[in-house]
Amino acid sequence: MPSFPSIPVPPTDGRVPVALFDLDHTLLPLDSDYEWGVFTTRIGWTDPVAFGQRNDAFFADYQAGRLDVHAYVRFATEAVRVRGPHAAAEAHARFMAEVIEPALRPEARALVAAHRARGDRVAIVTATNEFVTRPIAQAFGVDDLIAVELERDASGWITGDIRGVPSFREGKVERVTQWLVAQGLDWARAHVTFYSDSTNDLPLLERADVPVATNPGEGLRAIARARGWRILDLFGSHP
Repeated sequence: MPSFPSIPVPPTDGRVPVALFDLDHTLLPLDSDYEWGVFTTRIGWTDPVAFGQRNDAFFADYQAGRLDVHAYVRFATEAVRVRGPHAAAEAHARFMAEVIEPALRPEARALVAAHRARGDRVAIVTATNEFVTRPIAQAFGVDDLIAVELERDASGWITGDIRGVPSFREGKVERVTQWLVAQGLDWARAHVTFYSDSTNDLPLLERADVPVATNPGEGLRAIARARGWRILDLFGSHP
């Protein structure tokens, strides 16, 4: 596993070092939410044409910064809701084995491990829902996951609605604030490094002490260069 000697230097003023990671296209070289949709079509849970068109449209909205996250989560969890928890768990195990595990790159594992080895508080902060991402966070050895939480019915199964504040755009800042409080911290007592690829995460990147544009798209790369932020091409060089 490669080492990462260039992770940001920890604070010397007594603040607690915290490392936050976006997931899709940051720690993973793919979008787990989108790929889960593709996977459900492959196993016959969704219509390839109708689902594919809507999935592509939602993904384009996300990239353009105009995603209706509530509408998307209802759409993305529909096939899971219909089939129930047992079938969903079996399908997700296949998804991990066939799609996610081959995409768990050693560079990303090493980056997370370097922060953990140093004693940083570590969390993954993602706009993808908890059903898709909890096992992925566990594969990275990260216990603290800040994801879109799903409302549950009386039986404990998901309804398709979002519980609480969705961890999307400005919502990521609010959810991280809540998490810091649960850790016995606040923004003043924490020194936060945040890794992300997306302009959707600008609110949290701007709130972090050390924003790291990671595998950034051209929009975020330009912003990072203009503001003097660190740029990390985790999965290869950028021209």
